[in-house]
Amino acid sequence: MEKAKTFEELIVWQKAHQFVLQVYQFTRSFPSSETFGLSSQLRRAAFSIPANIAEGFNRKTSADRVRFLSFSKGSLEECRYYLILAHDLEYGETTTLCSLLGDVSRLLQSFSSRISDR
Repeated sequence: MEKAKTFEELIVWQKAHQFVLQVYQFTRSFPSSETFGLSSQLRRAAFSIPANIAEGFNRKTSADRVRFLSFSKGSLEECRYYLILAHDLEYGETTTLCSLLGDVSRLLQSFSSRISDR
């Protein structure tokens, strides 16, 4: 497998970016009272996932790259909770987003393990 030259070539980044786009679509229907609450927090955590993948991509050491992937994992788990909360508050159906988040989680874990093993 050929090494990615840019972070945009990483499947994990592509999936994470798709997740962000879907989160933005999902949160558009939240009540206006959530503009600075759950909507903002979910969006912030969501875009932190691919942003940290991108930021860590060209770091010089494997330890630095893994550290930024760890930040992505933390943001991913934050999103997982916010989706549970949105579901419990009946703000919309979260099944598709949760499934995509699961895909990102598996890819992120695999990518992080590959870097750590080098």
